[in-house]
Formats: sequence, C-alpha cells, structure tokens
Amino acid sequence: MELSSTEVRQAVQLALAEDIGSGDVTTLATVPEAATARAVLRAREPLVVAGLAFAEAAFLELASALKIERLARDGQRVKTDDVLLRLSGPARPILSAERVALNFVQRLSGIATLTAQFVDAAKGTHAQILDTRKTTPGWRRFEKYAVGCGGGKNHRLGLSDMILIKDNHLAALRQEKTNAIAAAVARARDQFPQLKIEVEADTLEQAEQAAEAGADIILLDNMNLIQLRLAVQKIRGRAQTEASGGVNPANVQAIAGSGVNFISVGALTHSARAVDLGLDFED
Repeated sequence: MELSSTEVRQAVQLALAEDIGSGDVTTLATVPEAATARAVLRAREPLVVAGLAFAEAAFLELASALKIERLARDGQRVKTDDVLLRLSGPARPILSAERVALNFVQRLSGIATLTAQFVDAAKGTHAQILDTRKTTPGWRRFEKYAVGCGGGKNHRLGLSDMILIKDNHLAALRQEKTNAIAAAVARARDQFPQLKIEVEADTLEQAEQAAEAGADIILLDNMNLIQLRLAVQKIRGRAQTEASGGVNPANVQAIAGSGVNFISVGALTHSARAVDLGLDFED
C-alpha cells in the first residue's frame, strides 16, 4: 500500500493543530526567533522503520526552509544509535514539531517491527502474515502501510473490499432450511460476483461446508494445531485457508507449519508498542 503526500500532510496538519493549539508557549518564550539548530532522529533500539514521510511533513509544515536529509528508508531494519533523519535550520519549528514527528514514526515503526517478528517466525513455510481491521480509527491506511513495511500483507482495507461471512452473519441465517453457509455464499456470489468470498469456520464441519459451497478462502478461527491440520486436509485445496485467533510470536511458526495459506494477526495493529526513538540536538 502506498500513501499519498496529500493524506500524509493532512494527517500531520491535524496532529500539529491538536498539539500546538494557539502556540508552543515554551518554545516561544525561551528560544529566540533567529536561533538555529541541528538535530538527528535516532533509533534507540533495533527496529524496522516506517513513517518517515510523516516526520518530514511535520517539520516542513512549520518551516519549509528546514533542510532534511533522510538516512534510512521505510522498511529498513536499523540498529541502536542509527540515524534516520538529519535536520538543520530554524530551531523553533524543530522543537514545536518534535513530538508529532516522533509520535508518527514511533507508532508506525512499532507496527512494522512487530510485523517483522511474525514474518521472521513464519519463514520456511508458505504462510503469509496478514493484518486485520483492528486498527486505530482514522489511522487504518497508515497502520496497514506500516504492516507492509514489516513484510506483512494487507487483508481487506474495509467492508467493501471483499465478502467475509462471519459467525454473526451465519447466526442471522439460522432460519435457513439448508445450511446457513451455503445460503450465505450463494447470496454473496449472486450479488457481488466480482468479489472474493471468505467464510469463517469455527468447526471442521463448517470448514467442509464452506469448501462445498465454493468459498474462495476459509477462515479457521481459534482452532488448535490438530484441527488446523485436519481442516487443511479436508479442504484439499478447494479453497485457500487462513488461521486466526490467539496467534503470537511463540506459536506462529507451528501454525504456519499446519499448511494454511494465511495467518491473520490483530495484534500487529492493536497491540504493537511504540518503539524507542529520540530527536537529539547536536552542538
């Protein structure tokens, strides 16, 4: 997923307005308008970079005359003390934009770094790591971009991208005399023939029903390793398979080894911690 310069700038403008309000009173009171500075954005731990465009936009929004040198790229793995950006120019805008710039890069790099841990753990299998819609409201595109920086793949961006028939959809169809999965898949295929159809299965019986109904992808939800292997065997390539629920860095390799095509991990976006970055002024 690529982010446009317009959406990056709009997000940064909102964040700066929220943070600065009527003025950065500390900087205005203590730092002369003519003061200049040099600063570096530095990694304080090993991490995968994401979101540098947001940091650049934050600084340039307050002072277009600032000189910014990018020394890393999104998706790059960096070490402790590596410099990501070097800044020089008026001191006031660097100080006023510092927190907004750090917030974006720390949050998005945290997602990229966590994603890379899952991707690394699944190496040697053909399973791909997917994100979910469990994202920060208003930040979905940014967070899914960060997942890509970490080597993960994006699942649907929103409800219009593909059909995903979940347990509550099936619960609403319990009055169907035939099985609810078959009815749901048939209706979805009829109304949106151009879209892929995924069906959530909580049991091996539901997985078989979804395969018979012609689902493109079957979401094997909260199944243990034995159930995952049996489900993959029962489906026999009639549909792609996705494991979900309770996935963590310790068990993702075993889940990937079950033969599923995809592993979706909500934690990539809802539980990633902000990585440690700092903006250091130089003499």
